[in-house]
Amino acid sequence: MNPRPPVPAGRPGDPGAPVRVFLLDDHEVVRRGVRDLLEAEPDIVVVGEAANAREALARVPAVRPDVAVLDVRLGNATGGDHEGVEVCRELRAELPDLACLMLTSFDDDEALFDAIMAGAAGYVLKQIGGSDLITAVRTVATGRSLLDPRMTSRVMARIREPEPDPAPAAPGDLDRLSPRELEILDLIGLGLTNRQIADRLFLAEKTVKNRVSAILGKLGVGRRVQAAVIAGRLRETQGRTGGA
Repeated sequence: MNPRPPVPAGRPGDPGAPVRVFLLDDHEVVRRGVRDLLEAEPDIVVVGEAANAREALARVPAVRPDVAVLDVRLGNATGGDHEGVEVCRELRAELPDLACLMLTSFDDDEALFDAIMAGAAGYVLKQIGGSDLITAVRTVATGRSLLDPRMTSRVMARIREPEPDPAPAAPGDLDRLSPRELEILDLIGLGLTNRQIADRLFLAEKTVKNRVSAILGKLGVGRRVQAAVIAGRLRETQGRTGGA
């Protein structure tokens, strides 16, 4: 088979411009399989890949793909740790036109909801058929949103009937946070990503990630969005107190 010639950068829909895709998955076999599947299509080219979040956050801005196919759970991530969703959030903050397609082995409502909140354009299971995955990539590349049909009904129900807001954090819970953790909590409430918080506070991104995990544990919540709600309430309370 002759090697594919260099592919010029372009926008989806431009005549002759293929869809440029980046792959993030910690399993090499999965990445290779998805790459082979996508590159068998004349209108799709894989412009880069990564095995972890750090590599993805460094490489994606350099190659400027149209679509990033991101594994939800990476490395030693288990349970509710959706590191791929955080990658989506950070990439979307830096590259608003990038379409992120989340790919996972787990039928996980929490990960799906968090992915939507992070700005993902689509979410599909790894059990998806090859032709369906190709269609999904093409769909999100055109700017349309896509959800796995098996999940659509649950997501719509979640949107129509959102879960109750987390209970207000008790004073004792907030007292458990250090001054730095309170500062980070406030920035979470402003919608900043881990990378943006790290830049703002002159910290390592890994340090911020560890601090965020500690904050969630101390507040007794499982998701970043719940911490953001608590941060908003705390800001409102402080505002009323300051204006009294």
